[in-house]
Amino acid sequence: MPRDTDHLAPEPVTVLGLGAMGTALADAFLAAGHPTTVWNRSAARADALAARGAVRAATPAEAVGANRLIVACVLDYDALQSVLAGTEALLAGRTLVNLTSGSPEQARDFAARAAGHGLAYLDGAIMITPPGIGGPHATLLYSGAPEALARHRATLAALGEPVDLGPDAGVAGLYDAALLGLMWSALSGWLQGAALVGADGVRAADFTPVATRWLAGAVAGFIDRYAAQVDAGRYPGDDASLDVHVAAMEHLLHAARARGVDTALPELLARQAGEAVAAGHGADSYARLIEVVKK
Repeated sequence: MPRDTDHLAPEPVTVLGLGAMGTALADAFLAAGHPTTVWNRSAARADALAARGAVRAATPAEAVGANRLIVACVLDYDALQSVLAGTEALLAGRTLVNLTSGSPEQARDFAARAAGHGLAYLDGAIMITPPGIGGPHATLLYSGAPEALARHRATLAALGEPVDLGPDAGVAGLYDAALLGLMWSALSGWLQGAALVGADGVRAADFTPVATRWLAGAVAGFIDRYAAQVDAGRYPGDDASLDVHVAAMEHLLHAARARGVDTALPELLARQAGEAVAAGHGADSYARLIEVVKK
């Protein structure tokens, strides 16, 4: 077992998996001065990192045994289980930060297995693409052993801002799915808007500054306000009622149809809002639609 890391020196770290994201993680650790051991099933993937100072491990066992902190980013949980097979005797007293994508259920199952080996386990979600790792907009979500995150926070900060979501290992993956849904919804809404104004000759580059200002200001304000309504299960329509929203949605649908723009997204929104209005909730806020979505 390696000795405890000198707190005055950058902590050594092992990275398992050197796809595009794993390579970016290892690069960020190296750039922050952390001695970094790397392993990948295809050894040639480590060549460029080794040229920048990484230590190449020949086997997963060698990589796991090199450092107390292990960061994994492989294809899936089955692949991670395969990589760690045969290293069980080395795991006690170490921390595994699993940045492999998977479900909350898989994360909870893996956390239980890790505990059986005396391995501290953090499940993580990377909320940025590989080029953004280590940059000012990088955020990584972590859930699982809180003491492990506290112990290694300074090291993990080399990748991006660490956000602690608590001791349930499945929560990071759940947030990941929810936030990706939010991202896709926002991007699709922006594309809908860009197509709509583009039909009348407006460039997306001209539409976008207005759109992002609207999102960062008014729309973010709606979300903040509606969060309390969703948690309370009460939806006062004192800013804009669903009746008002439904009327505005009809304007969007008319404009899209008149320009030959796809209407699938606004039709979905109008259907959900119309369902709530038909159930007698036209005076409520947009947050009332959580009851439609939960079904």
